[in-house]
Amino acid sequence: DKISIEELNMVARINRVVPISAKQKWNIDGLLDRVWKELKMLRIFTKPKGQIPDLNDPVILPKGKNTVKDFCDKIHRNMAEQMDYAWVWGTSTKFNPQKVGLKHKLYDEDVVQIVKKK
Repeated sequence: DKISIEELNMVARINRVVPISAKQKWNIDGLLDRVWKELKMLRIFTKPKGQIPDLNDPVILPKGKNTVKDFCDKIHRNMAEQMDYAWVWGTSTKFNPQKVGLKHKLYDEDVVQIVKKK
């Protein structure tokens, strides 16, 4: 909290450094974003049918195991077999929402609604 703007800019350019101020609560979100990127983990949010997405309790997937099937397996071992298709909102889709299958790759902070077979 006692450095100049010039010094702050210098520190910010260092690889894997995220300047924050706990006292002034500055850039805490930037630190959290960086931690998620460094851990290579994805936050995938669920959306029950007819409800708003649950943005407080994401399903955590490692990068590389981020398909809709991986998401289903994380929730319940039989969910992928019971799934007909999924609706996805987020940066992994061209349209919001987009109807996708089990092989669709999810991105960080996507929202998923699973539709089961009838």
